[in-house]
Amino acid sequence: MSTEFLSTVRFPTRSRRGILLGLSPAQLTVVGLAGALLLVTMVASGLVGAVLLTPVWALAAALVLIRFHSRSVADWAPIVIRYYLRRAKGQLIWLARPSSRPRRDGLLHLPGTTASLRAVTAPGGTMGAVHDPQRGTLIAAVRVTSRAFALLDAPAQAANVSGWGRALAALARTGYISAVQVIERTVPDSGDALQRYWAEHGNPDAPVAGPVYQELLDAAGPTAAPHEAYIAIALDLKAARRLIGEAGGGLTGAFTVLSQLTPGFEQSLRNAGLTPSGWLTGREFAAVIRSAYDPKSLAAMDQWSDTGRAEADPGAAGPVVLVEESERITSDTACHAVYWIEQWPRSEVSHGFLHSLVFSAGVRRALSLHYGPEDLDAALKAVQRRKASIVADAAERVRKGQVDSEADSMEYADAKEHERELISGHADVDFTGLVVVSADTPEDLRRQCATIETAAASTSLDLRLLKFEQAEAFSRAALPLARL
Repeated sequence: MSTEFLSTVRFPTRSRRGILLGLSPAQLTVVGLAGALLLVTMVASGLVGAVLLTPVWALAAALVLIRFHSRSVADWAPIVIRYYLRRAKGQLIWLARPSSRPRRDGLLHLPGTTASLRAVTAPGGTMGAVHDPQRGTLIAAVRVTSRAFALLDAPAQAANVSGWGRALAALARTGYISAVQVIERTVPDSGDALQRYWAEHGNPDAPVAGPVYQELLDAAGPTAAPHEAYIAIALDLKAARRLIGEAGGGLTGAFTVLSQLTPGFEQSLRNAGLTPSGWLTGREFAAVIRSAYDPKSLAAMDQWSDTGRAEADPGAAGPVVLVEESERITSDTACHAVYWIEQWPRSEVSHGFLHSLVFSAGVRRALSLHYGPEDLDAALKAVQRRKASIVADAAERVRKGQVDSEADSMEYADAKEHERELISGHADVDFTGLVVVSADTPEDLRRQCATIETAAASTSLDLRLLKFEQAEAFSRAALPLARL
């Protein structure tokens, strides 16, 4: 194979630079409060009073300087405090209680910050969506399939990756798409779809092949773990206000804008080697959400579906019970743990570098990628601020007589490359990756988490198990709701 086709990709180093003097907002808050207290103490009681408050200064220094899992104690403080406040209020356990009160039509009845989401249907029933009134977005999702990426030759892989980049850029340039989410997940399979296909297209009465195929389906169907992929896009109702108004206003106008966007997006997906297989209806949205919280429910939803695709009542989309702990959540029939991809590969890797993570044997997981399009002018200003911060830090080290930092040199090179790409017309997106691992029991979950961590290490990914924020992270990672 010609080496000209063996192209690779490299991700920029994730910046750990703070907003001022390398300090994060939480660290700056602690430093500012300590400085104000020191000033008041010096004015009121002089140096003696400042010495008496030495334990306070030591505590402030510990909050700023001590780091745990790549975050300072000051950064951890609001997360931990919020978790224990919710624990004191009894908000770590969510129960779906029967009620005689009338329910809002289409309300998904989800826990936490997703409680107000509502499934809606376009006029004519051509498309379903989820309306998020808090964020002012209308989320639509399409199910996609593709040929096995690992089996494609290098030029085809490069072309598909380039096509996906162009699809993202086209959405970003519209100015009214606030988020794009890609979910690739494995789900337990009852074998009902295989049995249905065999009953419709097979020949059970064939002398030899018929009984053999039937025996194979009976044995392998329930143990299968098929892969599903969804792409969700969030229409910003505020940013698209003019277009929505011209289309009739309200959700009707918003659906009109979405319907104008989807044909071009579907063509972009085909150019990227993906095959759209229909936009989700409201009931299909509910089924995807329900199967995330309760994987074993998928068999029943498949069995009772008339369309061959799982459907559920929006009112039953949420879990019956959800218990949040510091490092996992338990919902209905499964336990879940959510990881954040803290650092992507820093060296050159092939386009299919995620293969070992995506196809980890015996692991039920969901890989969720979030893209947040950013305004071009704002992105250029952010790059300029980043470059200025790197140069200022380098000058400060020279002034103190410290050695140069190679990490800063690489970060500066990444910033310059990013700026060149923006100037040449590329769109800018804020990129986040999350991984959800699910299992039937806590013991199985620990084993599967170990498998995923090993697979991630082989792909040069740095995974970080999220602590004290598992429930919110799960709703963002496992549900196709395009919530950044």
